[in-house]
Amino acid sequence: MRLRIVPENTKIDFFRAAKITFGASILAMVLSLVLFFVMGLNFGIDFKGGTTIRTESESAIDVAAYRDAIAPLELGDVVITEVFDPSFGDDRNVASVRIQAQEGVESVTAETIAEVEAALQTVDPTLTFPSVESVGPKVSGELIQSAIFAVLGSLVAILFYIWLRFEWQFAVGAIAALVHDVTLTIGIFAAFQIKFDLAIIAALLTIVGYSINDTVVVFDRARENLRKFKTMPLRDLLNLSANETLSRTVMTSGTTLLALLALLVLGGDVIRGFVFAIFWGVIVGTYSSIYVAKNIVLMLGVKRDWDKKDDPKAGTQFANIDA
Repeated sequence: MRLRIVPENTKIDFFRAAKITFGASILAMVLSLVLFFVMGLNFGIDFKGGTTIRTESESAIDVAAYRDAIAPLELGDVVITEVFDPSFGDDRNVASVRIQAQEGVESVTAETIAEVEAALQTVDPTLTFPSVESVGPKVSGELIQSAIFAVLGSLVAILFYIWLRFEWQFAVGAIAALVHDVTLTIGIFAAFQIKFDLAIIAALLTIVGYSINDTVVVFDRARENLRKFKTMPLRDLLNLSANETLSRTVMTSGTTLLALLALLVLGGDVIRGFVFAIFWGVIVGTYSSIYVAKNIVLMLGVKRDWDKKDDPKAGTQFANIDA
C-alpha cells in the first residue's frame, strides 16, 4: 500500500471561508506596507555601501573567531564568509570580510582597515589582505534601483505569459497572488529587521517563480475542466481543480520546506536570510495559489464556450460565497 499524505478524491470547499481568507490577505498586505514605510528594511552592505576585504592565510578559516576579533571595533554590519575555489591549494585559505560604510565617510578609512587587519592577526598571524574594494553610496543606490527593476520586470513578463496562455482573468489572479507573496515577504523582513541584501532579491525572484509554478498547475487543471465540464458552476469547477492538484501541491511544498528547514537550521548565518526568505515564500506562495489567485478569477468570471442562460448557477459570484 502506498503512503498517501493527502487522501484521494478530496472534496474540500476552499471557498467556504473565502471572505475571511481573502480579507486576511488584504489586511496582511496593508500591514506589510505600513511596516515597510514606518520601520523600513534593514539593508545590508550591498545596498548601504561598504568595503570588502579579501583575506588569505596559511591556517584554516575560523569565521566565528574572526567575527569575535572584529566585534570590539564596533564597525556595524560585518559579514564574513569563507571563499571556496577548486584552484586553491591546501595552504591557501581565503575569506571575504565585508564592512558597512561608516557614517560621514565615502568608504572605510585606511586606519580602520589597519585596525581590522591587526585584530584578525591576533587570531591568525599569517593572515594578509591581498585586496580591498569599496562600494560607495552611488553604486549601492544603483543596486537598489536594479533590484526593483528586476522584480517588477519579472512580474510584467509573467503577466504577459499568463495572459497569452490563459484568459486575462487568470493573468490578473496570478499577478495578484505574486504581489501578495512579495509584499508579505518584504513585510516580515521589515517587522523582524532581518538583513536585506542582494541575496534576498534572488530569494524574491525564486519565490515569484515557485509561486507562479504552483498557480499555473491549478489554472491549467481549471482550463482542462472548463472544457470538460461545460455546465459546472465556476465556483465548483475551481474547487474541483484545486482538489485534483492538492496532493501534488502538498507533496511539492512539503518536500521543499523539509529541505529548506534543514538549511535554515544547519546552514549557518551566511545563507540564513536567503533560506528564510524562500521558506516563508513557499508557505505564502502555496497559500496564495489556493486562496488568492482562484478568488480573483471567481470574482472576475471566465468566458465559457456555452451560453450562461442555459445554467442559472453558472453566474455564481464572489459576493454569494458562504463566509
